[in-house]
Amino acid sequence: MARTTRPAPDVTQPKLGPIGYLRWGWRQLTSMRTALFLLLLLAIGAVPGSVFPQRSQDPARTADWIARHETTGPTLDKLGAFEVYSSPWFSAIYLLLFISLIGCILPRTAVHWKALRSKPPRAPKRLARLEAHADGEVDGDLAEVRAAATAVLRRRRYRVASHDDASVSAEKGYLKETGNLVFHTALVTLIIGIAVGYLWGWKADIIVPSGESFVSTVTRYDTFAPGPFVDASSMSPFAIDVKKMSADFNDRKPGATTFGQPRDFEALVDVTEADGNSFTDSIKVNHPLEMKGATVFLLGNGYAPVVTVKDKEGEVLYQGATAFLAQDGNYRSTGAIKVGAAKEQFGFVGLFLPTAYIDPDQGPISVFPDTRSPALAMSMYTGELYPNGRPQSVFTLDTASMKKVETKDGKDALRLWLQPGEGATLPDGMGTITFDGIERYAGFSVRHDPGKGLTLWSALAALAGLITTLTIKRRRVFVRLVQVGEVVRVEVAGMSKDDDEGILGVVQEIRDELVGESRT
Repeated sequence: MARTTRPAPDVTQPKLGPIGYLRWGWRQLTSMRTALFLLLLLAIGAVPGSVFPQRSQDPARTADWIARHETTGPTLDKLGAFEVYSSPWFSAIYLLLFISLIGCILPRTAVHWKALRSKPPRAPKRLARLEAHADGEVDGDLAEVRAAATAVLRRRRYRVASHDDASVSAEKGYLKETGNLVFHTALVTLIIGIAVGYLWGWKADIIVPSGESFVSTVTRYDTFAPGPFVDASSMSPFAIDVKKMSADFNDRKPGATTFGQPRDFEALVDVTEADGNSFTDSIKVNHPLEMKGATVFLLGNGYAPVVTVKDKEGEVLYQGATAFLAQDGNYRSTGAIKVGAAKEQFGFVGLFLPTAYIDPDQGPISVFPDTRSPALAMSMYTGELYPNGRPQSVFTLDTASMKKVETKDGKDALRLWLQPGEGATLPDGMGTITFDGIERYAGFSVRHDPGKGLTLWSALAALAGLITTLTIKRRRVFVRLVQVGEVVRVEVAGMSKDDDEGILGVVQEIRDELVGESRT
């Protein structure tokens, strides 16, 4: 007779509904796997910020990069490649990681708090199955040996509990999980500190020649990058007067590897704070100027040749110290002089050489960073100084809409070589240029970061929590006693939540200590 089988009934899956899907999504977001993925995604998302110039740090360089890459530049700009850290997609990763960390911390904190208040678990019946095991025998009764086991474990800073008359349970290493929670909580507060610094902080850069001063206003800075919630009108209007910018270079033993190396950089300044308090201080590379509303760092220094440009009638078109940017350790510096007051705009681009030397192969170079034999080598251009109104660096001249000036015979480009006190007549009745002297300049970076205190303490707390997590072992030790006549058989076993090569030695030490103490 043929056997007939009934068809299997269809399995009906329960419907989650809106609340169920929300719970599922929350569990996925707050899982450790998602947190690690978001952390990796945040690191990958930060890569464009180090590859492409950022508009908040160098708008001139960013505009120049976009102009040179006519196809990819505007596309990348729309994707936020030049404003990575304020782009919507980077902020989304940032916020999701923040929420994921909080979602991980809160339930783990509740579980850890419950574990701190609960007793160690009951000892298993078969301790020999645990990873670390040792046994022995001692004279006495169960009560005495159990009391001795409790004393031994408490001396080793274990939390001890007895669930029956023939066993002792102990546990230690709760600080491991505490450190883990401190680490993750510190990451959250670290993110908050960075966010506070970004939203309410600002940064600015300025170059100030020796003998000049500046007041902390938006229009005075060379670059200014405020946070989204910064009110520029509320900035502290402090003033800094650069009395002297000095540099000390090693001038002993020419030819040695340390010859020409800097010994020290120092800017001597007079400071007037917003409340009228005045004082004199020095700013060094690792010694910033700390004020209530801002911190001033010395990030750079160099030379600023003092140049005067006049028209053919003798009217001054340009005069002042012009900063040149050092390109090597001997301060071979590049720079630009832009004369926008002339009827026909023109400018100069070239080199400042503190100790000038004409090398047969390399051309004009500097052989020492101090001003032993200074010279200014320049070429001249005429035309539009600021094409399309694009921002540009003070150290460069955009020659895309300019023409190089040639010598009178038209056979070669005009080249000027000036030493301090010398001048030259410009062609086509454009006037004169004189090299009047040399000033040093200080490159200051001014920062206001209201979240730096929280960021610092969070970083220290994260480091302490990580060290605690990595160094402390979470261990459980169980002691089971069996009365055999006048002898008590002792079994000691241990287990660890992590890889712990020392757990067997700990178990054996506890066994030996217990046996020895019971015998005494």
